Amino acid sequence: MKHPVDAHVGKRIRHRRWMIGMTQQQLADKVGIKFQQIQKYETGMNRVSASRLWDVADTLGVPISFFFEGIDAARDSQPRVEGDILADKEALELVRSYYAIPEHQRRRLFDLARVLSEAA
Repeated sequence: MKHPVDAHVGKRIRHRRWMIGMTQQQLADKVGIKFQQIQKYETGMNRVSASRLWDVADTLGVPISFFFEGIDAARDSQPRVEGDILADKEALELVRSYYAIPEHQRRRLFDLARVLSEAA
């Protein structure tokens, strides 16, 4: 049975990998494991060891704390994900496309989105 924390960490690995446009094979090659192991991590079927998580974080360019963001363990013994927008594939695609836009245009697009959301 999957532990909720393992599933959350795996989901955060998958989302970060996807956001930077890296395949499971590329991540596996850089970390020194088989891509099937990455699949198991991302689904939460296998727990990621501390040293492996360190390597994954380094490869994906994030601090280790990134993988635990969104977990609220203070309320009960079963950690939950609070407002996980990263679970929405459309939102991920939007964010990825947004960061592909040059910075000065991105700022103007951000301002437009803010105005539109306030008018809604």
